[in-house]
Amino acid sequence: MSAVDIFSAAMLLLLVIDPFGNVPVVMAALGTSKPARRRRIVLRECVIAYAILLAFMLGGRTFLEWLQLSEESLAIAGGIILFLIALRMVFRHPDGIFGDPPGEEPFLVPLAIPSIAGPSALATVMLMVSRDPPHRLAWLFALTAAMIVTTIVLLAAYRLQRVLGERGMIAVERLMGLVLTALAVQMLLDGVRKFVATLAQGG
Repeated sequence: MSAVDIFSAAMLLLLVIDPFGNVPVVMAALGTSKPARRRRIVLRECVIAYAILLAFMLGGRTFLEWLQLSEESLAIAGGIILFLIALRMVFRHPDGIFGDPPGEEPFLVPLAIPSIAGPSALATVMLMVSRDPPHRLAWLFALTAAMIVTTIVLLAAYRLQRVLGERGMIAVERLMGLVLTALAVQMLLDGVRKFVATLAQGG
């Protein structure tokens, strides 16, 4: 596997996790926390999300076999979920991308799940490994790189908000939403194409 493939996988995961879109979520969830405490909370939630994504990446194929799910069904489901999330990124919703109301100091929910390790991210890491199991180490590297960037962005959430402003953050999120929409459609088409090919071979 080439470095370009690893970079593409890392970019896909980065778009799915959407750290820039999660900046308002972080600020809302940590609004009442002390500045010194915010960094620890963000680091903790990112580590938890990374562990969950890693578990789904390493055990995703076995999980699919237990549920008797095909790769095609996962690709189609992942494409639909990505598309719905991309629409919320392009056309902003009052309740945010995931519809989670702000609360007290977060633990696991809503930052680790579903803001970072959401359904689309879990489906994506499972799909990566199920498509090409021999290159599991490369997918692991891509996931690690995406999570490092995500952690850096979320740690700098308040600075980014001050520098870019609210309109700037909205513009970045919508741009990422447009790219993610194209990726979602491509994933959905790939799943449908493989399903049709399977039916043709069966016939």
